[in-house]
Amino acid sequence: MLRRKILYIGNNLYNNKTNPSSIQVIGGQLESEGFDMLYSSSKNNKILRLFDMLYSCIKYRKAVSNVIIDTYSTSNFYFAVFVGQLCQLLKLPYVLSLNGGNLPARLQNSPKLCAITFKPAKALVSPSLYLMDAFHKHGYLDVTYIPNALNLNHYKFKTRPIEDLNLFWLRSFCKIYNPCLAVDVLKALKEQGYKVSLCMAGPDTDGSLKKVKKHAKALNVEVFTPGKLTKTEWTDLAKDYNVFINTTNFDNMPVSVIEAMALGLPIVSTNVGGMPFLIEDGVDGILVPPNNSKVFVDAILKLKSQPKETETMVAKAREKVEQYDWMLLKESWVKVLNAI
Repeated sequence: MLRRKILYIGNNLYNNKTNPSSIQVIGGQLESEGFDMLYSSSKNNKILRLFDMLYSCIKYRKAVSNVIIDTYSTSNFYFAVFVGQLCQLLKLPYVLSLNGGNLPARLQNSPKLCAITFKPAKALVSPSLYLMDAFHKHGYLDVTYIPNALNLNHYKFKTRPIEDLNLFWLRSFCKIYNPCLAVDVLKALKEQGYKVSLCMAGPDTDGSLKKVKKHAKALNVEVFTPGKLTKTEWTDLAKDYNVFINTTNFDNMPVSVIEAMALGLPIVSTNVGGMPFLIEDGVDGILVPPNNSKVFVDAILKLKSQPKETETMVAKAREKVEQYDWMLLKESWVKVLNAI
């Protein structure tokens, strides 16, 4: 394989408010394949981060063969717009790694900005069939599907009997992920007389953790919130839990859910965004409407009442995510980056 220097543009942040992002995960995986990786930016301030990204493109324009740009759907979308325009000016080939779960709305609402950013790209890489389908519908037919990859040997599969209900939630505490719904589920199960616990792990992005704690106190329930954990820490903690709940209102193809499937945790998730492209309802997980604690409760109790069916479900989930092993996907990235 050709060894080439790559500039990776994204939110390369290391603080208590963020989980590892694509730039850190994919960047490390590409390093393991012999690519020399440069990164930008680790600036916490968004304006400074943007200027650092632009400066890095200028600084390394003669040293790199490709620029990878993480592309989101919220305000960070403009990072991709500005960096993409500069790459075009500098005649730097750039690859857009599509991450934003709400990018379909961006395609609908900002067609001109999308066109000047997406059309000149060397490649569009989508981690989900959901986003690839959305881009196809808007005329972007040349999208490469490369799922978020795991090193599966780090995830020991374990079947878990569901006697007491031990619920696990893993995400950034952020409004769009609707964390207070998990507390409502906990309360509803307790009111029905079940012995139930809830762990909600992750960094606090926008103050939602404080709201969760306040909500739990108002409902007189206890939630375990260990904060931001390393991958090793949370996968070890997850051994004590037997249902994974994903309460989000917007989603693409969350690594946390894929990881939970790899570990053998049965999944109950809202049926939003890319989730139905990841989980087949009733086959390798359960999908429910958003913003509804009752349907979550019913799904969790279904898992508990049907142990054989649940065991089959988690086995099929593990079988599905085995196709996301980095050893199977790395050649797709190598092909994209080495393409002329």
